[in-house]
Amino acid sequence: MKTFKKYILLPAPPEDVYLSLTKPQSIKLWTGAEVEFEEEAGTEFSFWDGDIVGKNLEFEPEKKIVQQWYFGEDNEPSIVTIKLHPDKKGTSLEFVQTNIPEEEYKEFTEGITEYYLGGLADFFEEEGF
Repeated sequence: MKTFKKYILLPAPPEDVYLSLTKPQSIKLWTGAEVEFEEEAGTEFSFWDGDIVGKNLEFEPEKKIVQQWYFGEDNEPSIVTIKLHPDKKGTSLEFVQTNIPEEEYKEFTEGITEYYLGGLADFFEEEGF
């Protein structure tokens, strides 16, 4: 199992980035797909019509989101921690994911970089913050 860590700078304050990650209508805007999400620990969620599914573990408004993402029944749950750090240019988003199966690491992390983090970055650039 492997760990993936990446930072991206978003031109928006942490409160706006947090809302974009926790409100279903906002998530739908930057993913461009159906989403099931509730900002409550213990609830299940689904992004991209079920391509990413998991459980919400912890929310710290404007600072941190912790989720468990599923990689099939045979694998340990993967823990995703998203931390939002204020930056003079907006928000530094720290994305850390543990327990990614070795055989899926390259393709999965490329998808996270391009679609999840890339979609978020494009959303805030298009919003003109």
